[in-house]
Amino acid sequence: METLTPTTQHGRTMRMDIHEIVRELNASLGPTLVASLAGSKDSKLPIRWAKDDGPEPRSDATRRLTFAHRQWTLLAAADGEHVARQWFIGGNPQLREDTPITAIREDRHSAVAEAAESFIAGSAAA
Repeated sequence: METLTPTTQHGRTMRMDIHEIVRELNASLGPTLVASLAGSKDSKLPIRWAKDDGPEPRSDATRRLTFAHRQWTLLAAADGEHVARQWFIGGNPQLREDTPITAIREDRHSAVAEAAESFIAGSAAA
C-alpha cells in the first residue's frame, strides 16, 4: 500500500474542491457520519454539498471536512478503507474512548492527528 506523509496529503487535500472532498468522504463513511463529523444535524446535507452546483459548507464544517479527508486518506493508504472506516467509528483510547468522528466535530484535531499517526506507526511496525 502507498505510504503518504501528513504534509504530502495536506497539499493534495488543499488542492481539492470541497465538493470533491465531500464526495470522497460520503463514499467512504456515508453522509450520516460525514454530517456528524462536520457538525451538521442534517444528515442529507453532505449529499447536497457533494454536488458540483450544490451549496458549500460553512467555514467551520469545511475545516472539519478537509481535516477528516486528510486523516481518512492517510489511514486508507496505510491499512485499507475497511480499517480506516473502523478507525473513524470506533472508540479510541488516545481520544478518551471517544470516536474520531466525535473528536473531529469537537475540533480536537491535534489529538486526532496524533492518534492517526500512532495507529499508522503501529500498523507499520506489525
